[in-house]
Order: sequence, then structure tokens, then C-alpha cells
Amino acid sequence: MPTVAIDARDAFGAQLRGWGRYAKELIAALPEHPDLDFRLLSRGGPGPEILYEQLGMAVQLRRMRADLVHAPNCFLPLSRPCMGVVTIHDLAFEVFPEDFSARTGWKYRTITPRAARSAQRVICVSGYTAADVVRRYDVDEARVRIIPNAPSLPITGAPLPEGEGPYLLAVGDLRPKKNLLRLVEAFALLRAEGLEHRLVLAGVDGGEGARVREAAGGAPVTLTGFLADEQMDVLMRGADALVHPSLYEGFGLVLVEAMARGVPVLAARATALPETGGDACDYFDPLDAGDMAAAIRRVLGNRAHRDELVRRGLQRSAALSWAASAALTVAVYEELL
Repeated sequence: MPTVAIDARDAFGAQLRGWGRYAKELIAALPEHPDLDFRLLSRGGPGPEILYEQLGMAVQLRRMRADLVHAPNCFLPLSRPCMGVVTIHDLAFEVFPEDFSARTGWKYRTITPRAARSAQRVICVSGYTAADVVRRYDVDEARVRIIPNAPSLPITGAPLPEGEGPYLLAVGDLRPKKNLLRLVEAFALLRAEGLEHRLVLAGVDGGEGARVREAAGGAPVTLTGFLADEQMDVLMRGADALVHPSLYEGFGLVLVEAMARGVPVLAARATALPETGGDACDYFDPLDAGDMAAAIRRVLGNRAHRDELVRRGLQRSAALSWAASAALTVAVYEELL
């Protein structure tokens, strides 16, 4: 029986980000397979991560006589004793290098193109990312498979917050590519017109926090920092709308998380977001605060439009599942084995 090894380290992190959620949900959804033996590589080794990923993992794969290894976040061993599958979520490190530390950015920009070219199959979470990988790294598109993400944040029965008034929500780390300064600018325009909502920004401060606070001035903008799953679920369910102004996304998981909760979504007309949101979002030019404000105004001021976005969003999010994504991933393994 062929052995499929999966680098599962990201699935066990304390604060799961997009790629950690991907690894966790994919592994949990893997079906029982009569002809494949799945093995999880849940721990790294001593020293720098890159040492384990490029040397230590290869030793483990050889010892377990693996037939295939899947790296769910770029760092496929370049020299390995078996076939390799790599998932590439986006190439933000190429487009927004300032969002990454020098060491992390170097690692992504050094390993990812080589991993993409050496892998027997490359999984991308959107057609946008697939086209970006093929174009930038000269990867044969015949080796690329597109498998979307699905909602993963648990929907709880926890009560919604009371007494603080209506609010708009944006989810994402406070860093340049998330474009939150323009959202604050658009929010200020709406407040000047009499909007009573607050703006809540849920994400870790990646270096933009001070500038966001300064741009907000006296406007009611709340920065939450990192939130546990239940807190994020409650915050999302209570929002009048989710606004996602990001300049670059490989998928945009937060869009379908909000849709699954019946929250209307407004998103940047950029990169993979229109592909993910389809006709279930209201879109705006992310470089134009006025256009962003107009989209928010449309959703908050037109009940019929809002209800239609909610209806379409529920349908769109329900069409995505980790069971389906895992089945498509196993089909990639089967292609090779």
C-alpha cells in the first residue's frame, strides 16, 4: 500500500492562520482510503525550520519509505526520495515584500519557485493563484490543480454582543497589503455624512496599528488584536457587513466565513477576491476610498440589496466543503500513485 506523508506541522499551531487552517481542515477531512496509508509529520527537528524542511524531512521520508509527500505551504523538500505535491496559497511575498521580515521573505522567495518547479503536482487554492504561479515561476500548467478552500471557523451558539451599537467589520492583520488605512478613510467619509456604525478591525498588528489609530482620529475604530475562534465567530455574526479591502489575496477565506453566517460582504475588486466572492459580494475599487464608501452606503442603505447578498452568500458558502476539497486532493495523490 503506497504511503502518503503530509507535513502537518502548521495544523497544530496555537494561533492558526490561513495556511494552518488549511492543513488542519484538510487532514481532518481526509477520507478513509483502502489503498493509501496516510502519515502525518507533526513535528519538526532541532534548529532552523528550513533545515528540517530541506534535510530532516527527507530523512524521515526515506525511513518510512514514503511514496509521496504533500507540503501544504510552499516548503516542499527540493531533494527528496519520493514524489512531491506542494500547495501554494498566494505569492504575496513577491508582491508585498515589505509585509514580511527579511528572513521570512527570503525563505519564501527562495524555496517557493524551486518547490513549484520540482513538484510533480502543484495545488493552488484559486485560478488567480494558479495563473500567478505559472506566469512568475514558469511552471507547466499541466501540473497545476485548482482546489478551493472552504469555511472552517466554527459557528457557535454564543450570544452576540449587546449595547455597543451597530458595527462594520474587517478581518486581517494590520499590514500594508490589507489596505486598512483606506478603509478607515472611507469610514471617516461616512461618519461625516452621519453614519452611526463603529468600525472594528480584527487582526494582529503587523506594523500598521499606529497609522490606523492616527488616521481614525476621533472616529470610533476598534482594534481587537488576535481573537480566538469563538470570539471571531461572535464578532462576525454580529456585524452589519464585512468589508474586505485587501489589495492581494490568493483566495480570501474571510469572505466565505462571513457568507456562511448570513453577513453581507463587500470586497475589493482585486486578485482572487472576485473569483471567491462571485455574485455574492458587492465590489469596490480598493484604491479609491470614495468608491469603497459608496459600496458600504449601498449595502447599509438598501435592504433588498443587502438581503440578496445574504441569500447569494449562503448559497455560495454552502457549495464549498472540506470534504470536497479533501476528495479532490486525494485524487491528485491517486494521479501520481
